[in-house]
Formats: sequence, structure tokens, C-alpha cells
Amino acid sequence: MGADHVAINRDVWDADAKNWVAGGERLWRAREPVWGNWELAEASLNLLPADLAGKDAIELGCGTGYVAGWLARRGARVTAIDVSANQLATARRLAEEHGVQIRFIEGNAEDTGLPDAGFDFAISEYGAAIWCPPGKWLREAWRLLRPGGRLVFLGNHPMALICSPESGAPCEAVLHRPYRGMWGVDWTRVELDPSGICFNLTMAGWMDLFAGIGFRVRKYQELYAPESATGTRAFVPAEWAREYPVEQVWHLEKPA
Repeated sequence: MGADHVAINRDVWDADAKNWVAGGERLWRAREPVWGNWELAEASLNLLPADLAGKDAIELGCGTGYVAGWLARRGARVTAIDVSANQLATARRLAEEHGVQIRFIEGNAEDTGLPDAGFDFAISEYGAAIWCPPGKWLREAWRLLRPGGRLVFLGNHPMALICSPESGAPCEAVLHRPYRGMWGVDWTRVELDPSGICFNLTMAGWMDLFAGIGFRVRKYQELYAPESATGTRAFVPAEWAREYPVEQVWHLEKPA
């Protein structure tokens, strides 16, 4: 996929930013973090360190900035970067309204321009985790982390993509796309609800990439919709997501 994925995804998110304002406002108000399309509780997943006091943290692809806000409330000095000026406008407004100090940067998480080894913790929830080529943004995250630093990222499970029809219709219990050679999906080409260009890998592809960069895998999680879930979120019906993993979370560490 060519470099135009950056411009395409920027335009998609600038145009769609208004549709994420209400959700961003609600998640900024949340007393405890919740994760992914099905808003699973932090208490059951443990994506964030309990105490980030005195630590430097960065969110890679922050959208409306609620994850950055959760980091700041745990004591971190937070930087958050996003490619969409319109998403950042919402993030800045909400940070100010909630009295939270965050350094927001408009830029590409694949090439932040920030100094080497400036952060203890990095995170991406449906930001760089899916909208940037893994080989690019993960190497940038490695560069940004100090030795002993940790990276957590959450995005689509590969199974959700291979079970998505070519039309863009909701997931089915049918294999619609090849798993071998997976790189992601160009959602600009689908008939139903076109959007941007997202990236993913096979499990072996992820593991090979982590090893090649130098990351150590601390933990891996596959997420499902709760039994009480109904309806469809993004392109995934609850009925499907209760039986098949809809999202994945990787917990990585840069060795000291």
C-alpha cells in the first residue's frame, strides 16, 4: 500500500470527526476506562498501569483524546498525536473542559518527529494500531520508548477482517478474504459505508515483526462481545462477536 494511506485516512477522519464528538464526551466523563467497540471494563483487561505518577506516556492516534485523559488522571505526563485536525479540536476542547494537561500534536504516528527514548509507556486503541502500517508505526514506538518501556495496542482481530464480506457488509461466520498474506483492508473500495485504509497481519506476521524490531511479548488478549451485547458496532454484529474474537490486544515491552 502506498504512502497515500496517510492522506486518505486523514481526510476520512476529518470528515467523520463530528460523528465522534458525543462518544468522546461520554468517554471523557467515564469514571473508569472501557475498551474497544464493546466497551469492556479496564478491571477485566488491565491495559493501563495503575500508577503512572512521574512517568511519560504517549497515545499514538488519539482521536478525541479520552485515552490520553485516562493516562493523565493516573499521573502521567501525556503527549497525544493524531493526523486529524478536526479530531484534535475535540480532544483539546475536552481536555480543557476537564482540566487535564495534555500535549496534543497534529502529525503522523509513523513519524512523530519526537526525540528518541522519551517515554515510559505508549498506547494505541484503534489509532496507529490499525490505521498505520505495522512495520512503520511499531518501529517508531520502539524508538520513542525508553529501555524497559511498555507498549499496549488494541485493534481488529484478523478473524474479523477475513470474515468481512468484500461488499463491506457485517461480519459473517464465513471466510470471505484470504488469511495468508494478510496486510489489512482497503475500506475505500467497499460498497457499504466506505472509509479508510486499515492494516493488520497474520499471527505469525505479528510475532515475526515484534521479534525483528526487538519487542518482547508480555501478554496477548482476544476480546469478544459480552453475552448481553446486541446490535452491530462498526462492521461486527454482536452475535458474531460473542462467538469469534472481534479485537486483539498486544502488551509489549522494550527490554532494558
